[in-house]
Amino acid sequence: MHTIRYTPVIGLEVHAQLLLESKMFAPEGAAYGALPNTLISPISLAHPGTLPMINKKAIDCAIKLGLACEASITAVNYFARKNYFYPDLPKGYQITQDKTPICQGGHITLPTVSGEEKRIPLQRIHLEEDAGKSIHDMDPADTLLDFNRAGVALLEIVTLPEIASGKEAYTFLTELRKIVRYLEICDGNMEEGSLRCDANISVLPEGADTFGNRVEVKNMNSIKNVQLAIEYEIARQIEMLEVGKEVITETRMYDAAQGITISQRAKEGSLDYRYFVEPDLPPVTITEAWIEAIQKDMPLLPRAYKAKFMEVYQLSDYAAGVLTDTKELALYFEALCALTTDYTAAANWLIGPVKGYMNELNVVLKDFPLQPVQLVALIDLVNEETISFSTATQKLFPALVASPDRTPLDLVEELNLSQEKDTDILYPLIKEVIDTYPEKVAAYKNGHKGILNMLMGEVMKRSQGKAAPGLVNQLLQAALQH
Repeated sequence: MHTIRYTPVIGLEVHAQLLLESKMFAPEGAAYGALPNTLISPISLAHPGTLPMINKKAIDCAIKLGLACEASITAVNYFARKNYFYPDLPKGYQITQDKTPICQGGHITLPTVSGEEKRIPLQRIHLEEDAGKSIHDMDPADTLLDFNRAGVALLEIVTLPEIASGKEAYTFLTELRKIVRYLEICDGNMEEGSLRCDANISVLPEGADTFGNRVEVKNMNSIKNVQLAIEYEIARQIEMLEVGKEVITETRMYDAAQGITISQRAKEGSLDYRYFVEPDLPPVTITEAWIEAIQKDMPLLPRAYKAKFMEVYQLSDYAAGVLTDTKELALYFEALCALTTDYTAAANWLIGPVKGYMNELNVVLKDFPLQPVQLVALIDLVNEETISFSTATQKLFPALVASPDRTPLDLVEELNLSQEKDTDILYPLIKEVIDTYPEKVAAYKNGHKGILNMLMGEVMKRSQGKAAPGLVNQLLQAALQH
């Protein structure tokens, strides 16, 4: 039991690898997964006499994210050299931004359990280049170096230390990943390293007026691991303070297998990096016209889409949240709504059968074989009571996915899925059920109206699920009046 209360103080530094065809300051490609040391050039390998060149599209990406986060865009931008030695950093320094980050301030808005929203303020967003990659587990004697990633364009997003828990950090990263994916500036795959997060964590004892010593935690390759690492580190620091030990300012790595953080090295300070202005790059001036041109092409963002879906299509908060989880899903839903006014059915089909199909096969929406017009045709068949919803989801949908070149109506006829509406067939089934359950019929007539569902179920069973439920309900109630 803790003798005093502690407040976690958490700030995140997130690196988003930009979806560009070339690197930040060099012309070669920047694709993920290429053979080692095939995406390199004399510039990224820091050969003598080579000069960097600024990738304008990287600056466009930074402005997009700044506008999405309601940050201030810096008019005159300088690049700087950040000096440190890593074996996979060919120049011996990293080109980044120091005094003039391209975006200053801004925020990411988070949903909360209470339904209210919380803003996590940003300190800055700046451009920089990535280092290469050291590979320690392929050769028993040597560390191997792959310079493909060296020079790849990054945006670093730095929050103020106002995140309150590991769960809140999880939510922040989820929302940030949605934004960069909607903007199409980063694919957000933490497992591939295109979105990386370092967490700065300290705990503030109740009554203290200065922050505790800050620990930086690295090596977290999923959003869930960020949450778990933060939760472990908070508990570790509190435990140390409780027994009178000092928390050391250091860099630690998260070991996901053991669920613990492990000390790596003493934390460098800004003086250790000896920042100075990059002499080989001119300052970049961002004009209002440049910002306005990007603003005109900005897509609708997740929160705006969610608000639209709730207001225009009358969806629940949950349904709107699921359908705006990815831009592709939101656009597909909008395409459905352009073809049908049954917005609820459109949402239910996407949230249910379609997402179930994608999860089962581990595919994304672009691999889903049905066009919106086909799904709407399926919705119409259910609404017209040509087939039941259960038949549509359990039989017609799988058949249509397997044969996407066919029409839903063709498959209904081929598979004999149409609902039975012939009263000459339905009346005998209803009479058979009434005769089989006289005590249930009596209970219904005595006011136990819920029994109607049981009797309907028996009729449906005898029709092998083909009877039209609406018509059965109507005919059964009429028969029970006699």
